[in-house]
Amino acid sequence: MEKGKIGVQMMMLKEEIRRGGMRPAMEKLAGLGYHAVEVSQIPMTPENIRELQYADQNLGIQTVSMSCGLEDLSPDYKYPGDTLANDFNKIVEDCQAVNCGILRIGMLPLRSAVSPEKMMEMIQRCEEYAAALKTHGIDFYYHAHTMEFYRWKGKPVLTHMKEQTKVLGFELDSHWMWRGGVDPISYIRSFQGRVRLLHLKDYRIGLISDPTHMSLDIFGPLEEYAEVGEGCLDMPAIIQAGLESGSEYFLIEQDNQYGRNVYDSLRISRDNLIKMGYADWF
Repeated sequence: MEKGKIGVQMMMLKEEIRRGGMRPAMEKLAGLGYHAVEVSQIPMTPENIRELQYADQNLGIQTVSMSCGLEDLSPDYKYPGDTLANDFNKIVEDCQAVNCGILRIGMLPLRSAVSPEKMMEMIQRCEEYAAALKTHGIDFYYHAHTMEFYRWKGKPVLTHMKEQTKVLGFELDSHWMWRGGVDPISYIRSFQGRVRLLHLKDYRIGLISDPTHMSLDIFGPLEEYAEVGEGCLDMPAIIQAGLESGSEYFLIEQDNQYGRNVYDSLRISRDNLIKMGYADWF
């Protein structure tokens, strides 16, 4: 079987890194057998760039993708990190410093989420940046959540985004596709050649925490993020669809561990993926 590379979305480790620094976190990842990361919600300071270089050279952990913002949310509300509008050259230099060939934005600016038309205007700006980044040897990717599955003109806005762009790539997420109302397997296949990155995020239903509070409100908050293999999604089929559609990097992400230690969650996901037959993808 052709192989991909399984890694970790470092948003999961942002608090660990904030408290103890990047090196201990990377050493723990290496100890768990992970050798690829997607950097997100981690400040790209000179120190952290050096730590990513150290992880590559000494721990065998490759930075397969990095993250940035598109632009500030407004003149008064600055994006909490580097943006392509303000920091293009720095972002390119950071990617080159860690031999990273994929850059992504983690979500659309919220001011673009108010209408399909605004979303489409935003994706055209992404396409322009994708062309500019391509000249530096960097592929630009857009990560979707549920809002892009709003139906417009008979299909999800995200489908329109794909059809109206050529250079931009799309980082699909198993959880958000399911939650957005599409079949992840067939939807991944419809993005053939545009999905080098794929998020592995499982989906489960939790339990009612307060049985004395009985109202229709209980039906929404029961949705949970799950360790890979602990939810209801057919992960082997999702991974195979990604592999056949050009996915190279399969990144574990779990937005909330519900009190469990993040490294324990990553261990559970690792063990389940090994049981599924992906031991040599780590």
